[in-house]
Amino acid sequence: MKVIGKDTTYEIELDLDAKLSLGGEEVTLDMVAESENSFHVIHENIGYDIYIVDKNETTKTYIISVNGNQYTLQAKSKFDELLDQLGMSNLVEAKADNLKAPMPGLVIDILVEPGNTVLKGDSVLVLEAMKMENNIKSPAEGIIKSIDIKKGQAVEKNQVLISFE
Repeated sequence: MKVIGKDTTYEIELDLDAKLSLGGEEVTLDMVAESENSFHVIHENIGYDIYIVDKNETTKTYIISVNGNQYTLQAKSKFDELLDQLGMSNLVEAKADNLKAPMPGLVIDILVEPGNTVLKGDSVLVLEAMKMENNIKSPAEGIIKSIDIKKGQAVEKNQVLISFE
């Protein structure tokens, strides 16, 4: 995972044995969760009080306070970076009037019908691309106005798949 701060980007890895690597260097931390958003961390015999001041799960942006100093961070997993490379990261910012194909592919399944109400993040169809099935999710809350594709149809990138009211 990459953590992107104002001036620096850190590559952070946490393996199954709870070993933390920061920029390729193994780091030993003692951490106690005091609450859901409050932690006490000891690193090299120095204590840090860390509070999550604000978080946006959609953009994976966090404002944290470390010993009273505030930092804005953005966390990007390898999956997030892959979505950026495939041009799919803009699904979060998509307009509620329609849903376009994020990539060329084949429509495997349509999970909604006109008139259905969907919430942001609900799966609306399955698109096969690069031999992988991708659940395509609604970019916003709304009502399905029309479905502009059929099951089994090949679609191109940016082709309108579903229109919303």
